[in-house]
Amino acid sequence: MLAVYKKELRSYLTSMIGYVFIAFILLILGIYFTAYNLQYASPDFGYTLNAVTFLFLIITPVLTMRILSEEKKNKTDQLLLTAPVPVWKIVMGKYLSMITIYLIPVVIAGFYPLILGKYGTVSYATTYTAVFGFFLLGCAQIAVGLFLSSVTESQIIAAVITFGVLFCSYVMDGISSFFSSTSAASFIAFLVISFIIALVVYQMTKDMILSFVLGIVLIAVNVVLYIVRSSLYEGLIQKLLDLLAIANQYDSFVGGILDVSGIIYMLSVICIFVFLTIQCIQKRRWS
Repeated sequence: MLAVYKKELRSYLTSMIGYVFIAFILLILGIYFTAYNLQYASPDFGYTLNAVTFLFLIITPVLTMRILSEEKKNKTDQLLLTAPVPVWKIVMGKYLSMITIYLIPVVIAGFYPLILGKYGTVSYATTYTAVFGFFLLGCAQIAVGLFLSSVTESQIIAAVITFGVLFCSYVMDGISSFFSSTSAASFIAFLVISFIIALVVYQMTKDMILSFVLGIVLIAVNVVLYIVRSSLYEGLIQKLLDLLAIANQYDSFVGGILDVSGIIYMLSVICIFVFLTIQCIQKRRWS
């Protein structure tokens, strides 16, 4: 794992990608810091960080698009797949290298509140809680990009898909408003989701019987639950879509609240997508 980590870290620091990534974050963050905190004399650095969360829509695809897709395109992934190293160590080495690159601008941003402290009173506990939440938010979205980079050999396609997924997550509040909060609307939505899950399983396993049985079971469970207690479905699709809005979990950190549920959510997103990446590579290893 350490060898993979060093290799990927070196590749970021010997190419323009790592420096462009770091410079772009610091540029946008510096502009907002100057406008919000210095010109308006606001001590709330957390709101500055909250205002720049849109950055992840741009910087995440840039950082993650090549991490695995390039290996597939150049056929160098065959060396990794046949190496006597567990797949999870390869994936973690690559993931930690990206986190290290992301950590550099976050650490630099950590000095901004100290600058504010020279000119006024700053709540460092509140501020650094927001910085910590910003770091976790980035780690979660980088994990999403890591997985999406593993499903294609084209860097452009990986970047576009990552942008699309993160954009949908960013505007999830608006998307959820299109759905009615009635039980019937949520019931229909979950039937569609059951069908989509069955299709995804088929694409991953190519097992028609397993996919068909899984789809029938999921649909049957939804039908039974709706008949027995339809009130369970009231507003359920909105709650599900809210879980997909990764950036919403950052709101508590902005207010200086070390939200345990938010931390668990971010770590869960990281674990899920790293696990999916491992399984995706494992599937290619044995196919």
